[in-house]
Amino acid sequence: MIKLNDVSRVFRTQDIETRALNNINITVNEGEFVAIMGPSGCGKSTLLSLIGMLDSPTNGDYIFNQQNISKFGERKLAKLRGESIGFVFQSFNLIDDLTVFENVALPLQYLKVNKKERNARVEAILKQVGIDHRSDHLPQQLSGGQQQRVAVARALVINPKLILADEPTGNLDSKNGEEVMSMLRELHLNGTTIIMVTHSDTDAKYASRTVQLFDGQIMLDKASEAAKEVSYA
Repeated sequence: MIKLNDVSRVFRTQDIETRALNNINITVNEGEFVAIMGPSGCGKSTLLSLIGMLDSPTNGDYIFNQQNISKFGERKLAKLRGESIGFVFQSFNLIDDLTVFENVALPLQYLKVNKKERNARVEAILKQVGIDHRSDHLPQQLSGGQQQRVAVARALVINPKLILADEPTGNLDSKNGEEVMSMLRELHLNGTTIIMVTHSDTDAKYASRTVQLFDGQIMLDKASEAAKEVSYA
């Protein structure tokens, strides 16, 4: 599904050049659950942005579903991103003045899905993540764990080929964090491809593979015990 070949990302100002990623080579197959780990500033977020088509490499090739998208323009990237990738963020990124239902429906509106199908898909996905009883509530009326469930529903409603999760439990207590990770594990077991940035060793144990970054380079890439039962205790 994803292949990065000698990908680098360099940020330049008038006086300074910062190499955030340095000749990254990685392949992610369909159905994998990959945890990306490493210290702050190692390039995790930059790598996730590149994979999520929110940024483009300075050098190298990015192959997504057998297309080399490295030189795609923003309009073409935005279309592919909107159709293919669901995002789950640490800070939820819900729109405060929209209801749960409206927040989840928003990606489908961008994709111009008709109202009847849009409503049916939103209702089904809210039920799937166990938040359908809150569909008329605003985000500030929900707990952190409930807001993250809404964020996961919003990511899933487009039937994405890939879910990118950036510290999905970072703002949650241990109980809600465990519930969100169990939900991601269930999605993985049902065939969804997931790439997750995390600082948490506990969260990483839910993944089938762990990639360790340091100073913009991959230092370790290993398979782990997939879907392992773990405890936040």
